[in-house]
Amino acid sequence: MSADNQLQVIFITNDRKNKEKAVEEGIPAFTCEEYVKSLTANPELIDRLACLSEEGNEIESGKIIFSEHLPLSKLQQGIKSGTYLQGTFRASRENYLEATVWIHGDNEENKEIILQGLKHLNRAVHEDIVAVELLPKSQWVAPSSVVLHDEGQNEDDVEKEEEREQMLKTAVSEKMLKPTGRVVGIIKRNWRPYCGMLSKSDIKESRRHLFTPADKRIPRIRIETRQASTLEGRRIIVAIDGWPRNSRYPNGHFVKNLGDVGEKETETEVLLLEHDVPHQPFSQAVLSFLPKMPWSITEKDMKNREDLRHLCICSVDPPGCTDIDDALHCRELENGNLEVGVHIADVSHFIRPGNALDQESARRGTTVYLCEKRIDMVPELLSSNLCSLKCDVDRLAFSCIWEMNHSAEILKTKFTKSVINSKASLTYAEAQLRIDSANMRDDITTSLRGLNKLAKILKKKRIEKGALTLSSPEVRFHMDSETHDPIDLQTKELRETNSMVEEFMLLANISVAKKIHEEFSEHALLRKHPAPPPSNYEILVKAAKSRNLEIKTDTAKSLAESLDRAESPTFPYLNTLLRILATRCMMQAVYFCSGMDNDFHHYGLASPIYTHFTSPIRRYADVIVHRLLAVAIGADCTYPELTDKHKLADICKNLNYRHKMAQYAQRASVAFHTQLFFKSKGIVSEEAYILFVRKNAIVVLIPKYGLEGTVFFEEKDKPNPRLIYDDEIPSLKIEDTVFHVFDKVKVKIMLDSSNLQHQKIRMSLVEPQIPGISIPPDNISNMNLNGPEKKKMKFEK
Repeated sequence: MSADNQLQVIFITNDRKNKEKAVEEGIPAFTCEEYVKSLTANPELIDRLACLSEEGNEIESGKIIFSEHLPLSKLQQGIKSGTYLQGTFRASRENYLEATVWIHGDNEENKEIILQGLKHLNRAVHEDIVAVELLPKSQWVAPSSVVLHDEGQNEDDVEKEEEREQMLKTAVSEKMLKPTGRVVGIIKRNWRPYCGMLSKSDIKESRRHLFTPADKRIPRIRIETRQASTLEGRRIIVAIDGWPRNSRYPNGHFVKNLGDVGEKETETEVLLLEHDVPHQPFSQAVLSFLPKMPWSITEKDMKNREDLRHLCICSVDPPGCTDIDDALHCRELENGNLEVGVHIADVSHFIRPGNALDQESARRGTTVYLCEKRIDMVPELLSSNLCSLKCDVDRLAFSCIWEMNHSAEILKTKFTKSVINSKASLTYAEAQLRIDSANMRDDITTSLRGLNKLAKILKKKRIEKGALTLSSPEVRFHMDSETHDPIDLQTKELRETNSMVEEFMLLANISVAKKIHEEFSEHALLRKHPAPPPSNYEILVKAAKSRNLEIKTDTAKSLAESLDRAESPTFPYLNTLLRILATRCMMQAVYFCSGMDNDFHHYGLASPIYTHFTSPIRRYADVIVHRLLAVAIGADCTYPELTDKHKLADICKNLNYRHKMAQYAQRASVAFHTQLFFKSKGIVSEEAYILFVRKNAIVVLIPKYGLEGTVFFEEKDKPNPRLIYDDEIPSLKIEDTVFHVFDKVKVKIMLDSSNLQHQKIRMSLVEPQIPGISIPPDNISNMNLNGPEKKKMKFEK
């Protein structure tokens, strides 16, 4: 390189001493801030600088709001001596002045500590690992039933906060009080980049603005930006830099602009980012491990594999399903017994342990199904093609085959890797038509009828053992083919064939669980569903009691039986409501490693052991289970991580997290599409049932749409009605009208876009009529001018 165009080296450091040394030695040195500010061509880069607060300066700049965080050494001493407890800080979505800390370790008496009030929360952020000090019993509080969101613009109005904190303190019975504490220090911050929107400052020309995260559990963040006017109305990402003691909110900086609020692409991106769903396109490194096309089954593939292409196998799935994991067959044997087979896509044949494809699938953990989008766990070549058990093509499978008698008792079980050729890919509706048809007698239909007959017996046996049949209102959207907007919304109907497939999937999962646990008692990947603690059922028992019904909850069987008996001839929907409520009482089912746990029981299925084997295209747990089973039957070789129970426990931890996040992301997607639906529909009035009563609101379910929402009875700038809340019954009296759980009401549903970031479905009471609270029905018809007409036009187009 010639001397005249040599590169100039500059030194960037935020360390003062380093910078001084560099300058002494004649090296041009800048702090990060100085350097970025010198780049005059890109002024927007300044916004991306972390906001560094000098701990020393904060005293001058305002009054101290929070107590000091103790240093880590003090916290560790305190935790050791039992003065402090360590746990995970969980902020409340409903009330920004309240949080709980889940204590780590086996501290049985104080598993959960409640924190109330800004000062006790002491700058902890959702998911931080914190140290808490338990307050004396005289200062213990009860979880508040008040819904409070931080809507203040004036960030220094701490007196107002103190007034609001007083609202939380209401007289409650002794037994409602919970262990209460305060945060004394932060052990580990778990901050991430947050999606949300800018709340532009009212001060003209101001560079300091508040950012409101989409997640209501995260506090607002103060940022400095020169682009406030261009960022208004956009979804942006912001990172937290620190939270000084004298600041009502943490400080942070702008990271990225995602796009306009309310746009489908932007909102889907926010939803995936907020639920930590990995959704980048698969990298070249991952794709390099896919089979080369055109692909066909080779002689090597047939090693340790049975040829089952002659069997009359078919798959039954929802309409439009392209990732077909499972297929079934049933045929009569010469000895009069039945042979039933569950054939599952042999995904582990294509995903070899430890390569980039395997690592990426393990990281993703699950396929995420949104209303109009599927985020695959494995690349499309596998999910929708080579692993999908489509009809009329040869596919590799892992088969679980039983010999059964006509009473659905298992006489023999065999597991084998196989090659199959499905004879039909049916939807649930098509399979149902075949079973019900009087004149169809072909092999596929005969096979389906055999399966259906056995499934009914299997289900009856399961229910006798105490398996639960719970309910959740699931929703389906009908999309406009051109705009892709939802134009109709209805609850999913379940057919007999849904249940038929489910029974054999459950049976295969149980059979495989037993087999892998027999072979690998210390490192089988299993799935358990813990029994809920009795206190979880209080809400269900009280709600049933208010209708003179008794729900027994001592065992799953007694719960199942009392739910079956809880019928009301005058109120047929009551039973569904009770089952929906029972679902809310349940614990989360989780994956675990058999060597790290001794309670294997699956409460909901009333099975002593269970795992996931039947969906390896969309769940990584099943891939591991396939590998374990393949080693158990000598069809594949093992590898070190497969027999390391600590590695397996780590895999389970990630899978449980990913599954939980996928579930939340799916719910958020349904909520967003529901908003789009009501945006075009205008205002409607529908029948609803009360699911919960709160101090200042009722939570209702609208069966027609499977939609849940809250009707508030205290509104800003309006006189508050007389409210009497009774936690024991539970009931809420408003003026002279009393509301109980399961009461039928009529509500008005409309989209409230007053808060762009949290556009929400607003519900108001129409019936029963309460003067000053309910909306007269005639108001609704006037407001509904742009509803049905608009919808009709869409169909005619």
